[in-house]
Amino acid sequence: MKNTDDTLNGLFDFIKNSPTSFHAVANIRDILGKSGFTELSESEPWQIAPGGKYFVTRNGSALISFCVPESYEKAFMLCASHSDSPSFKIKENPERKEAGCVKLNVEKYGGMLIQPWFDRPLSVAGRIAFNDGGKIKEKLVCVDRDLLVIPNLAIHMNRDANEGHKIDVQKEIEPVLSLSEKASLLSIISEQAGVPKEDILSHDLFLYARSEPTKWGAEEEFISAPRLDDLECAWASLQAFLEAEKPAAIPVYCLFDNEEVGSSTRQGADSTFLSDTLERLSEKLGWKSEDYKIALSKSFMLSADNAHAVHPNYAEKADPINRPVLNGGIVIKYNAAQKYTSDAVTSAFFKMICKKAGVKYQVFTNNSNIAGGSTLGNISQNHVSVPCVDIGLAQWAMHSPYESAGTEDVGSMIKAIKVFFEEEV
Repeated sequence: MKNTDDTLNGLFDFIKNSPTSFHAVANIRDILGKSGFTELSESEPWQIAPGGKYFVTRNGSALISFCVPESYEKAFMLCASHSDSPSFKIKENPERKEAGCVKLNVEKYGGMLIQPWFDRPLSVAGRIAFNDGGKIKEKLVCVDRDLLVIPNLAIHMNRDANEGHKIDVQKEIEPVLSLSEKASLLSIISEQAGVPKEDILSHDLFLYARSEPTKWGAEEEFISAPRLDDLECAWASLQAFLEAEKPAAIPVYCLFDNEEVGSSTRQGADSTFLSDTLERLSEKLGWKSEDYKIALSKSFMLSADNAHAVHPNYAEKADPINRPVLNGGIVIKYNAAQKYTSDAVTSAFFKMICKKAGVKYQVFTNNSNIAGGSTLGNISQNHVSVPCVDIGLAQWAMHSPYESAGTEDVGSMIKAIKVFFEEEV
């Protein structure tokens, strides 16, 4: 296990290099390749052998990886996170001219805190689809410079700004690109990608915040970064997956896309991606249909998605008893309406994992007067029904372009999930 500084530096580098879900998956793909994993394709036959390590991607924004031990119990130990974060997606034909400026037309992706996006250096990243000799090809792009700002209206022109203001997304969230009428986002993307502008057919481009991750606080006990929800869990669970030694069952690392908009895409948790992968794997291992169903009954999933810490300025918003704090350990999340999958048995199992790993855990429940959010665990159960517990790392300002968490918790997550992957079924 690395020390705290090395762990945080690794997390920070991953976040900086992952402005979109496409980049997050590309980076993990590279990490797995360098760690001896073989990439499989959904459109080609698979060759699977004991002792092998594999991964498969879908849409370039979701990924599933697994190892096949030399000897193993017929069961899966799964950990799932998501690659996407709330942002603003750039519409087709985005340039709009007004008041001597060229602005970009955008729309909301996910349920974000909008106000923090104002007066902050932004840029653009995502993927393009282009014509290459009559074939459609894809390429990732990231404009690595301060390119845009969404300027606030001065207090002199909006005296009630601090009294509460409903943001008109179509009107107010139009980032400024240039004073030059000739400015073209597609020209900038073309130059960055090295693809002729006329060959670019379409794009999935998003705004991303340029603020870099940092440690802060009197004792540097806090971290802040874009996209902690859910790249913090995605990265921590990946480290645990890579560090796990002699797993007793088949360890499976899952990274789904589109959690922030409901998961109901072909690359989301509410798709067949996981079931397709596990079924193909079981077939290649020579399991019968009944063997696969028995394996699922013995399997277990961790749904790892960040959790709300009690807020120092809004303590009344938290449950009066179950109030997670930063650096207080891994959060186990409960909800009577089953927005989270944790129950008495699955949470008891994870508490034992934490004890074995020597890390702290804490509990999150909603204030009963406040509706909470949801995550990917219960959604994935529609396709692969296994016992599951929802966990996460405590943070503030969830769905802001710059979120905060504790320095110690990510290391605790790595230790616990490593033990989970090594646990006997």
